[in-house]
Amino acid sequence: MATEHLSPLDLAFWRIESAANPMHLGALAVFEAAPQDPGAGPAADAGPGADAAVRAAALLTVRCATVPGLRRRIHDVLLPIGAAAWSSDPDFDPARHVFLLRTPDPQAAAGPLMARPLDRGLPPWEAHVLAGPDPGSFAVLFKFHHALADGLGALALAAMLFDEGAPARGPARTPPAPQPAAATLRSLPGILAARVQDVGQALEIGASVARAGLPLGVPEALTALQVRTGTRAVAGLALDLDDVNRIRKVAGGTVNDVLIALVAGALRRWLVGRGDPVPEGPGPRALIPVSRRRPGGAAKYGNRLSGYLLRLPLAEPDPLLRLDRVRTGMDRNKEAGPARGAGAVALLADHVHPLGHRLGGPLVAQAARLLFDILVTSVPLPSFTFSLGGSRVREVYPLAPLARGHSLAVAVSTYHGTVHYGLVADAAAVPDLGDLAEALRAELDALVREVS
Repeated sequence: MATEHLSPLDLAFWRIESAANPMHLGALAVFEAAPQDPGAGPAADAGPGADAAVRAAALLTVRCATVPGLRRRIHDVLLPIGAAAWSSDPDFDPARHVFLLRTPDPQAAAGPLMARPLDRGLPPWEAHVLAGPDPGSFAVLFKFHHALADGLGALALAAMLFDEGAPARGPARTPPAPQPAAATLRSLPGILAARVQDVGQALEIGASVARAGLPLGVPEALTALQVRTGTRAVAGLALDLDDVNRIRKVAGGTVNDVLIALVAGALRRWLVGRGDPVPEGPGPRALIPVSRRRPGGAAKYGNRLSGYLLRLPLAEPDPLLRLDRVRTGMDRNKEAGPARGAGAVALLADHVHPLGHRLGGPLVAQAARLLFDILVTSVPLPSFTFSLGGSRVREVYPLAPLARGHSLAVAVSTYHGTVHYGLVADAAAVPDLGDLAEALRAELDALVREVS
């Protein structure tokens, strides 16, 4: 059977991780209470008096063993030097991945759990069932290492654990057979030509990165986020998608433009509320990840990402003008495309030998602060309703990892007519993360008033 090596970008995410900066994605799914359904399958094994959280944990424990992608772990290989590969865990134990925790505040409990790295000797994922104060109240925090999946891939894996994912569960797929030597020789001219093109693209991206990032050092715009301790705080905020669409229809641009502008306005409001000066100038650099998967294609494991780099116009006091500047900047990025410019730094991973990832991972991680200041990412969710053991998902808050040197990451999804912002921050740098979340609501209200 052919060895399935990690792709260069997946390997980069695996190598840059540290204990203080774990590289896993997260999603906090909040469920509506539902009575126990005797036909819900393995959940009934929890007993007739079991509450919803216990039933959910029982279901996840049984189902995760049937998802091939959740049984895979990462191990180093001899060749090529520095590479790593996937293999099925022969001792896979669901009890080492699915956990049940009773807590009065699931959202508060999610912060310390996001700070804890995944066990690198196991398949890199976890599901924490967070039982709320009453028997019908619970949430599930999913954690997937970025080497395992990007946002779309993590969604596909998590979906297989829900009630709707049963058809996708089953035996592991057979890896593709190695390409015959003759076919490789026949395609050699094309491969060489592609390599020349790749080198040119790498040089162009590298030059853009240097121009946009390295000379700037640590910008004054986010000096309020300089404390970094490795602790984590999480906050979630739900906003009405109809309000976002109303703004978009009047002001122009896309829904994503409005969602990014809300982040810019919230940061400005948060700084003012703290008594911190709002700096003049072009503003902090937001990295906006862009999926390179084909529209309508199945989300597979691993990462297919590029990105845009966008200046957040914090110095602009007018909400509509802030939105206009965000829209203009995003239009400029889209015109250039996701394969060029400083935001496409993820594509440089494809041009690095595995040994370079292994030896240079810590250096690359240190450089993240020089390349961008804040991550603002969007994870699309399907329109149908997820459920687990009959309990429906009411809210979904995506959670992004914090790169080394960063203290705040923002992720956003829309689900059933609601926009869900998930904020992850260094708990010491942002002890008032709830205030920042509420600043998003205040910015939305301000934009609604402007377009009414």
